[in-house]
Amino acid sequence: MLEGLMPNGLILDDFMLRAALAGIFVALAAAPLGCFVVWRRMAYFGDATAHAAILGVALSLLMSTSILAGVLVVSLIMATLVTLLSGRGYAMDTLLGVMAHSALAFGLVAVSFLPGVRIDLMAYLFGDILAVSKTDLLIIAAGGVLVIGLIYWRWSALLTATLNEDLARASGINPRREQLVLTLSLAVVVAVALKVVGALLITALLIIPAATARRFCHTPELMAIAAALIGGVSTTGGLQAAYWLDTPTGPTIVCLATLLFALSSAAARISRLVSRLVSQTGSEASARGK
Repeated sequence: MLEGLMPNGLILDDFMLRAALAGIFVALAAAPLGCFVVWRRMAYFGDATAHAAILGVALSLLMSTSILAGVLVVSLIMATLVTLLSGRGYAMDTLLGVMAHSALAFGLVAVSFLPGVRIDLMAYLFGDILAVSKTDLLIIAAGGVLVIGLIYWRWSALLTATLNEDLARASGINPRREQLVLTLSLAVVVAVALKVVGALLITALLIIPAATARRFCHTPELMAIAAALIGGVSTTGGLQAAYWLDTPTGPTIVCLATLLFALSSAAARISRLVSRLVSQTGSEASARGK
């Protein structure tokens, strides 16, 4: 497939390098956020923001503006509204459910008002990492670095607010502010990741590496680092596998991440069984010695 499009090996190398770098930047930004999503049980937030991204795409095309800008604005607005309204008696899951599906519905309705514009919904739903341009790569890198820097700066406060809000208040930390920082960071990651894995698979890139790392990591910092490594391996390995197998890139990345999760779960179970057997053997040997 790619040989026909890219007859020149040098062009192909540059083409694949941009895709790999874009995937790595997104994975590095999504991994620590995914840890907080797992700890806070906010998995549905990623889906809600991703659905809102479709509305951002449609509005951008209607107004002839940058799609990334439109997606980012809509995602940030949704993240801000969820944070503000959740503090006024609205249940978080209810808010996310209403906003996710209403944003998706409004987005698809808006697309129907674009008869003269050809829009590849599959690319926005499942990503098109192979179409990443140099400009896209710069934007993705900037967004990734921004989110990584923000998480590094607010790590201690975010972690304290996640573990115990009362402890956070006693330490002079505003849990609502930290939640806003987290949701805005998630909105930025969703906006820049749209090109890589698409709206329907963004949550997988947030959740699966973090869930995989959780199986064998015992500190929050180690879990975030391991999740970043797993995300990077998933994106680069999935990209290469998609090239070899001629399969859709975004879904292939998620399939590889899922395989790593399954392997880590199996390894963790085997490790527990071995530890139990060793403990039982030691206890029996000690009993016989007495």
